[in-house]
Amino acid sequence: MKLTTLIKSAVASAAVVLGAGAALAEYPEKPVNFIVPWPPGDLEDVLTRMIAEDFQKEYGVAAAVVNKPGGGGGPFPGAIEVANAPADGYTIGSFVIGVPVLGHQIDIPPLTPAKFDPLGIFLTYPFVIATSGDAPYSSMEELAAYAKDHDVALGHFGDVLTPTQVTKAFAKNAGFEWGSDAAFDALDCNTLASGDADVINTTLQLILPCLDQVKVLVSITDQRIPLVPDTPTIGELDPSLDIALWNGLFVRKETPQDVRDKIIAVAKKTVMSDRAQEVARQTGALVYWQGPEESAKRIEKDIETVARIGEILK
Repeated sequence: MKLTTLIKSAVASAAVVLGAGAALAEYPEKPVNFIVPWPPGDLEDVLTRMIAEDFQKEYGVAAAVVNKPGGGGGPFPGAIEVANAPADGYTIGSFVIGVPVLGHQIDIPPLTPAKFDPLGIFLTYPFVIATSGDAPYSSMEELAAYAKDHDVALGHFGDVLTPTQVTKAFAKNAGFEWGSDAAFDALDCNTLASGDADVINTTLQLILPCLDQVKVLVSITDQRIPLVPDTPTIGELDPSLDIALWNGLFVRKETPQDVRDKIIAVAKKTVMSDRAQEVARQTGALVYWQGPEESAKRIEKDIETVARIGEILK
């Protein structure tokens, strides 16, 4: 073989090796957006911003959270933006349960068929059902018995939310009806103290200032909340309603695995960090990392549970 041929062969081999290295280094090479379909300031926003900050530090590219309100029960504008973006990992969804469970089932064409895969679920909101400390019931069983002969007013954040659906389905299964129910912008200590509602479906952090003056009857979570360890979960009381309002990271199904792995590596490290776990300690939220396979199985189970709740509430 001629020397020139050997040189050309060596150069070609080097180009292949360098090309492979470049391919591995391609992601991320430009700014990355994490889409949160809620206004700034709540738990999913706080934790996603931590992930974005760590992503930027780890890979040296700009990473930002973009808030696109409207993600609770549809039309999911944030999810639509992720669905319409290229499947390259530069637009990542930080979604609540409703997007992957319902988004492709409620006639939203950009989300149908199902467009997303989970990278991981990292947050369970600390939803609870609570009442005032002097209420004549101290458990959901006692509430059910009392409500059969008395009007009990329920306050919640809106019918479309999973915790509200669970609360109403529990009443159906327990054989009672709420005397009335209404959606509130805020559900906290003042709501109970003023008598605007007898029972509220809210998040634990909103009633932490008066926790010694209220009764937390049940948590709508899949694990007990450490700040109220004696409070049962909804699944303990009624296994057919075992579901929670959670948040996770999602990408389009066509996203390459190496891109997914890089996002997961940062997100997992972030949510298990001391500063993320401090959010859990201060609010009662459950902050953890549930990987892609476990998350996918959880979503399938939740789809079945949501369908069952729909049948109960017909």
